[in-house]
Amino acid sequence: MHVFLLTSVFHLAAGVGAGLGIGIGGGLGAVGAGVGIGIIFGKVIESVTRQPEMRDEITSIQWLGFALTEACFFYGLVAGLISYVLK
Repeated sequence: MHVFLLTSVFHLAAGVGAGLGIGIGGGLGAVGAGVGIGIIFGKVIESVTRQPEMRDEITSIQWLGFALTEACFFYGLVAGLISYVLK
């Protein structure tokens, strides 16, 4: 009886840890992506005001940076999901 209760407690603790893993992975990924996207757009605005004739080239580079920054968020989310699945 005691062994059953003890193993049940360990399984519950593993579930809480996995839930924290996905929460922390997704949360930190979202914070990092938000900061990165803010920096990218701020620098794009600064660049376009300095050299308006290069607006098209700067905008295309901006979208590449945006996509790579969002990919970092998804890596954090996937890492959290993996920790949840592998408990």
